Amino acid sequence: MNEQILIPQAVAQCGVDYLVEHGYRIKMGTGRDEESVARDVKGCSAILLRTAPVTRKVIEAEPALKIVARHGAGYDNIDIAAAEEHGVWATNAPLSNSNSVAECTIGLMLAAAKKLMELSDSLKRGDFFYKNEHKGLDLEGKTLGIIGFGRIGRMVAKKAALGLDMKILAYDPNVRPEDMPEYVTPAGRDDVFSGADFLTLHCLLTDETRMSVGRREFELMKDSAYLINCARGPIVDTAALVEALNDGRIAGAALDVFEEEPPDMSDPIFKCKNVTVTPHIASNTVECMDRMALHAAMEIHRVLSGHKPEWPVNHPRF
Repeated sequence: MNEQILIPQAVAQCGVDYLVEHGYRIKMGTGRDEESVARDVKGCSAILLRTAPVTRKVIEAEPALKIVARHGAGYDNIDIAAAEEHGVWATNAPLSNSNSVAECTIGLMLAAAKKLMELSDSLKRGDFFYKNEHKGLDLEGKTLGIIGFGRIGRMVAKKAALGLDMKILAYDPNVRPEDMPEYVTPAGRDDVFSGADFLTLHCLLTDETRMSVGRREFELMKDSAYLINCARGPIVDTAALVEALNDGRIAGAALDVFEEEPPDMSDPIFKCKNVTVTPHIASNTVECMDRMALHAAMEIHRVLSGHKPEWPVNHPRF
């Protein structure tokens, strides 16, 4: 076989081992910027991709490229149109991170509701009684609004409804109401924003969803509501979120993702006291990293063995 696979950023060893065991040569990348990936892809039949950009320039740099296998569920860093034009499969790993991201979403919701980070910081400052004027909330009986009801949204709904006794409102234009579980109430998009005590985003980043949560949506929300974002940063208009937080239009937010990553730490969002932030760690577990690397490697082997991938996100022309 002896085909070469580009891995621009390090992945879990099990993914590398799988490829080596199936006879492939591994080429580790020299950088994650477009120029580096375009240079490194030469001589490679596949890319096992994390967050580096695979642009038209990258795809056109190696005519023998057959597949870009995304290490995770999102694929907004791949130029899908260019891949299709050049007969390159683009795949993701949708089964790899659903539970990990759902668990993190629940964790961030609990952190926001119980004011865990705020109270932890106050105790470290020596103020044991800060808690007296900064009480948390119970989640039981509260309404969780979910925008995007794919695998992750479904898992969040199940954990929140069956584990925390929350009411669930969900919106997804691609899911029929009758296909939602009985513990979920299908609702219009505006109704989810206006009805939620906690609002969590689980939609893909597309031209339609980019900056789709902004001033209008925050004005729909309760002033006691919290926004949770473990999806993609650019779905939310950060300037509008800062304004909503500072004006008391919503109670708080918990963010794992940002418009730019790594984010500019001078961004006003980091000065908001009612925000919990984490550095894009929803899928950053030992188990999830193993699954993502292995599933991406398996997709590469399927395609280079002459088979169709299991999880394609495009339909290339050949």
